[in-house]
Amino acid sequence: MLDHILSILIFFPALAAMLGFVVHKDSMRSYGVAVATIEFALSLWLWFAFDSTISGMQFMEQIALVPTFGINYIVGVDGISLFIIILASFFTMIGIASLGETKDVKNMIITLLFLQMTMAGVFAALDAIVFYLFWELSLVPMLYIIGAWGGPLRIYASVKFFLYTFAGSLVMLVGMLFMAYFYFQATGQWSFAILDWYRLILPESFQLWLFVAFFLGFAIKVPMFPFHTWLPYAHGQAPTIGSVILAAILLKMGTYAFIRFSLPLFPDASVYFMYPIAVLAIIMIIYTAMVAYAQKDIKQVVAYSSVSHMGVIILGTFALNVEGISGSIFLMIAHGVVSGALFFLVGVIYDRRHTKYMSEFGGLAHVMPRYATIFGLMMMASVGLPLTINFVGEFLSLLGFYKQSHVLTLLAGTAIIVGAIYMLSAYKKMFFGVITKDENRNLPDVNKRELLALIPLAIITVWLGIYPKPVLGTIDTSVEAVVSLMHEKAISKEAKSRIPNIANETDMTKNSVEEAH
Repeated sequence: MLDHILSILIFFPALAAMLGFVVHKDSMRSYGVAVATIEFALSLWLWFAFDSTISGMQFMEQIALVPTFGINYIVGVDGISLFIIILASFFTMIGIASLGETKDVKNMIITLLFLQMTMAGVFAALDAIVFYLFWELSLVPMLYIIGAWGGPLRIYASVKFFLYTFAGSLVMLVGMLFMAYFYFQATGQWSFAILDWYRLILPESFQLWLFVAFFLGFAIKVPMFPFHTWLPYAHGQAPTIGSVILAAILLKMGTYAFIRFSLPLFPDASVYFMYPIAVLAIIMIIYTAMVAYAQKDIKQVVAYSSVSHMGVIILGTFALNVEGISGSIFLMIAHGVVSGALFFLVGVIYDRRHTKYMSEFGGLAHVMPRYATIFGLMMMASVGLPLTINFVGEFLSLLGFYKQSHVLTLLAGTAIIVGAIYMLSAYKKMFFGVITKDENRNLPDVNKRELLALIPLAIITVWLGIYPKPVLGTIDTSVEAVVSLMHEKAISKEAKSRIPNIANETDMTKNSVEEAH
């Protein structure tokens, strides 16, 4: 079974979703929880069986699809993708278990299971066409979730989300076709296998154009400034579960793709565009933080906060060293946990009051102490308080980029302080002071269904903040292989100097240990 565990992880939710059409609507919630729990258990088994000392791909499967053009179903997992797959199955499970929707629940759960398939497929795919198919298919369930269960502007928000991401993906597809053509020119054979492409060494001029093609597709998905305008609408109009999955998993597709495609395929272009991308990332951090501070709607505060933290992930990714890239991957997981929890928490209060305006609240800590405690913990994690999960990822991301530019890192670090200001301000408005609205005096605290989602997220936030090694150690091994590949493929002296030589660093470490002994 382990030989095919990735295919099972990908297609089991889709098969279960199709069978869900014949399940009675009254039993659908239990059915969805059972399917998602099995999927999560399989992802944990994948982690248990994963060898963290191996840097390459594991559990690989390959089936020929269009042999003439080298298109194959190839899947595999390494330390970079492992934990994002686990995170996707975990959020699907707790999302269905704590689902507050009462309208058309059966179709909602079927849609979430189809979405689960596309998420697992994106992070496991090792063939560019298969990756592209899962990448595009993920748009359809999310379009339906926002359009069918969203707020008053749901149609506008869902169409804008679809058009932005679909347009960027088409440019990315052109880049993939060129990569396959270059591989054909070099070897006489067509191939869309990403691991085959890793062996190509392209001239710097080709790298620059291809980097831009891939960048557009990935940057819109992240979303990077100035492509971010679709996200606040999508978050603002989406139902709670839609915002949770979007923030926790779907945004990570873009940052993951940078590490899987852009860095190892185009090392010279990555160095060439490092500073412009860093500047865009810092604008993301500062600009969206300031916009978040100006918001009156708590969900929009969390939405813009999410974009701001994605800027730190981008900064770590383009540090182009082990510390930065490992930190950015860890921060993807941390951001997923914390922002997902914050959107859950916003959904809790919206279910009770049917408003998201902070002016409608105040003094909630008196009537909802458990809710206030969990919200406070997640808010502190969001601003990067030490001993919480975000701190580890942010610290490593900034430490990695500090090796490339002291000034830009200092600017990014001070900008994160703005995050603390707007989150503390929002918390003060909602939870402290006296209760001024009579509607808030008898609000029920979080119930068992809501705690089912929030308590595991709170535990993970503290546990991985204190002891990140089980996750970080596995990530490091695979990131070292990526950085080593980038250094080997780099052509220009500038790229060689910016991308560390892992082999030399390892030899120096060994020599230092031997001298110490």
